[in-house]
Amino acid sequence: MSYPQKTRSNAWFLLPILFGLIGGIAAFLIIRKDDPPKARNCLILGIIFMFIGIILNVLIADTIPEFDTGLNVNI
Repeated sequence: MSYPQKTRSNAWFLLPILFGLIGGIAAFLIIRKDDPPKARNCLILGIIFMFIGIILNVLIADTIPEFDTGLNVNI
């Protein structure tokens, strides 16, 4: 079954930018029938932002000097 292709607003790219993978999946599911190329790009953008977030979290956690496994607990 073929759907007529309508162009959607570029504001749909805000969903994956603000919410990462969840926003990319939501945008993909909402606009996939109207504008398949933009839906695919939103999903890819969500995946990219997810990986950027993971990398930033690892880098920030590595720079915290008091982040160790000992937790200063005396038993």
